[in-house]
Amino acid sequence: MSSDPSQPESPSSRLVVTVCTYNERENIARLIPLILEALPQADVLVVDDSSPDGTADVVRTLGRDDSRVKLLLRTQKAGLGAATLAGFQWAIDHGYDFVLNMDADFSHHPRHLSAVFGAMRSADVAIGSRYVPGGEILGWSLKRHVMSQGINVYSRVLLGLRARDCSGAFRCYRIAKLREIDFARFRSRGYAFQEEMLYRCARVGCRMVETPITFEDRIVGQSKINLREMLRAVRDLFLLGLDRLRDAPVRVGD
Repeated sequence: MSSDPSQPESPSSRLVVTVCTYNERENIARLIPLILEALPQADVLVVDDSSPDGTADVVRTLGRDDSRVKLLLRTQKAGLGAATLAGFQWAIDHGYDFVLNMDADFSHHPRHLSAVFGAMRSADVAIGSRYVPGGEILGWSLKRHVMSQGINVYSRVLLGLRARDCSGAFRCYRIAKLREIDFARFRSRGYAFQEEMLYRCARVGCRMVETPITFEDRIVGQSKINLREMLRAVRDLFLLGLDRLRDAPVRVGD
């Protein structure tokens, strides 16, 4: 096993960083070079839901200059979960060993990429966590803090998860374990997707670890979260909890 924290397996292991976008033209132009600087061995796949602001055009331009930059252009906006799964399926189909997912709006700063990927030395899922010692959140209102903590407690109770940060998207996955998950069974295509992803990973016996990150609220662009999406997430998690009661006990990774 390599002693380099940015190489959890052999130097030949293939890593792709996936970033799902909708109207993130300004952010993605700044983000991709920083990802490649932090993880020069990685490819970057932007999964764009046909953003009208020309996000895909920026990615194409960057890709012409650097073969590590890839674009998966989807024909319609079908939700964050659906876009994330499309990126994961692309990574599986293209023979990668690891897929690391992050947001496009700099709430997940590239300076944490090496630590998140390095945590895969002892895990099948590494979570960039706001809620372990050393993690923090900048720029949130009290309401956002209460909502986030509430949904995490709700998820742990309903789904039997032990992770402190169940709702964050900054994670790395071992492709061999993703292959064991039936993506067609996912209930959520929206903001409950992150919790459901951990639940599905736990059911196939994934070892999970959390490494601290600083989460910074976006500066450029608009958040896609609204009350309707939050209520849908609460409903989806409740229904998933009912599924869990009907199924065999989940194997939850630490």
